[in-house]
Amino acid sequence: MNLYTIPLSRHVKQALLMVADSLMLALAVWLSFTMLGISSGGKFEQLLAFTSLAIIVSVLGFFKIGLYRALLLYMGVQSGFIVLQGVTFAAGLFGAVYYLVLSPESPDNAVIPIFWMIALLFIGGSRFVAKLALQSLIENFRPKEPVIIYGAGSSGMQLVAALQNGDQYLPVAFVDDSRHIVGSIVHGIRVYTPSALSELIKNFSVRQILLAIPSATHAERKEILNRLEHLPIHVKTVPELFDMRSGKFHVDEVRDIDIEDLLGRDIVPPDPDLMGRCITGKPVMVTGAAGSIGSELCRQIIGLKPSRLVLLDSFEFGLYDIEHELVSLRDSVQGKGSDTTEIIAVLGNVCNKNLMEAVLERFKVKTVYHVAAYKQVPMVERNVIEGAHNNIFGTAVAALAAQKLNVEHFVLISTDKAVRPTNVMGATKRFAEQVLQALAAQQGQTCFSMVRFGNVLGSSGSVVPLFRRQISQGGPVTVTHPEVTRYFMTVQEAAQLVIQAGSMASGGDVFVLDMHEPIRIVDLARKMIHLMGYVVKDENSYRGDISIEYTGLRPGEKLFEELLIGESVTGTEHPKIMRAEEDYLTWDILEKMLADLEIACQNLDLATIRRILMAAVDGFEPSNLSDDLLWSESDHDLAPAEPDVPTRSYPSKVTALKVAPIKAAPLHKR
Repeated sequence: MNLYTIPLSRHVKQALLMVADSLMLALAVWLSFTMLGISSGGKFEQLLAFTSLAIIVSVLGFFKIGLYRALLLYMGVQSGFIVLQGVTFAAGLFGAVYYLVLSPESPDNAVIPIFWMIALLFIGGSRFVAKLALQSLIENFRPKEPVIIYGAGSSGMQLVAALQNGDQYLPVAFVDDSRHIVGSIVHGIRVYTPSALSELIKNFSVRQILLAIPSATHAERKEILNRLEHLPIHVKTVPELFDMRSGKFHVDEVRDIDIEDLLGRDIVPPDPDLMGRCITGKPVMVTGAAGSIGSELCRQIIGLKPSRLVLLDSFEFGLYDIEHELVSLRDSVQGKGSDTTEIIAVLGNVCNKNLMEAVLERFKVKTVYHVAAYKQVPMVERNVIEGAHNNIFGTAVAALAAQKLNVEHFVLISTDKAVRPTNVMGATKRFAEQVLQALAAQQGQTCFSMVRFGNVLGSSGSVVPLFRRQISQGGPVTVTHPEVTRYFMTVQEAAQLVIQAGSMASGGDVFVLDMHEPIRIVDLARKMIHLMGYVVKDENSYRGDISIEYTGLRPGEKLFEELLIGESVTGTEHPKIMRAEEDYLTWDILEKMLADLEIACQNLDLATIRRILMAAVDGFEPSNLSDDLLWSESDHDLAPAEPDVPTRSYPSKVTALKVAPIKAAPLHKR
């Protein structure tokens, strides 16, 4: 049995408190008389009767003003004011009894102030002592976990106050980099230097450290995390103070560190002019709006106040979810009124030509962000036909519809895997890029552009949530290869840069985002294991907690990703966005390939699909498509085509690059 299961009703507890307060008021009366040497003067019975009546009325007054509604364990400043108000009321009643009954002619004026102070000490002090006793008992029944707080500034001080009222963490020490506050006492807790962490962890048996440094940049946080990485401690962060004050998070809801802190990248503030140039006041459409990148684009777009935002996706629940989220976000950012952004959710597939044209025409769309695509390399390797159809035809259908209906801007979200691709997903995305480059060369009214970047943290399929889940389950953490590296960027930064890049397009632009240096995946896994309070189990530490297992590169996967096909790259007006100049096939050639590819997809002809992709995409030379679920031994280069499948042969893309005069596949360079 603990304090929360004491078998007493609320009314019984209130009655007991009322009796206790009555006794303390009576004791205060007796002490005030005794201290001043005041006697009853033969009026004892009369004094007792009126004093008892005053005490009863006082306790009823306490009840009326809500003193007995306050829980002892959670009494604070507001409850203190109620006690002060109630004792003052009781002192007034006692004064009336004293002056009118006992000594109306020559009263001792000190008796009332003395009674007031004694009663305040008894009534208020007893509650304070009871609160401390309850807190002590609770800690004995449910001991708090000792934690160290990194950061003794205003955030750390408010965090300590919140934790002390919580029931999970017990702050035992502050750690701060500022030398001038080291050694001081904050809320009864001493501030130490970071060099004392090892000793503090040992002395207090600490297993967690909470970062209370919301104002620190990502670079500063990365530096701190690097210092903490070797310690046997779980590093967590806490909600920002605004979130704690507003009640958005409970203070005990600490979370694991954000992975962008490990990257140490600080986002360049977006250019307001570039952000709003293609969006503000215009009808905008996002395809693939329910995905991780598409949904973040929508959140950014809502803040830029387009006249209309059309969400298109084939994932019903995801579309429903993002629509409701954006409606709430719009109402909080823009308010409610006739001039707010109209949000329209369209359930459909980008490969549906009639649907795409109808949506663009019906809602007068001026800017399209084409995100819809299959992006998971292993999944597309096993489903080549659907991957090629969705990624290539989805882009071609959407782009041609935009061109037909004079959409002003069409921005394709591409990937670093489109550069010298070794997998079908990358090859389909490079094919899609060339479709836009070729359409842009026709000098129509639509400005086509594409933005190419690497892995997005927090997106569907990202390694970060996978690693976190594996670590929480006790491992092992799976990495494909010890040398595999990847570029990383946060989804918020990627969305902002995509919007700004599209605003700088002049037609056919291939924009490449500055992803900084690539990161070894195994290093990322080791950091996450250490900062979640575990030790890597390997040949150097057989008693470690979490092991790392290498599973081998998956089909079509590279060790290293690239962002540029050629060497021709120039800067733009934004420091994080570059413009690349890359070769592409003409629309005449691509149009024929698209026609043949469509027939091949309908006939499930993997051999023809492979042949078309190899001809269209430079450097893509898969030995076969045997990882596809529909592949069979008959699907090879020499397999005869179905009667209704064209047998057109395509020149090698590599040959076309080397021999420019070849007319069958002329190349254009921006």
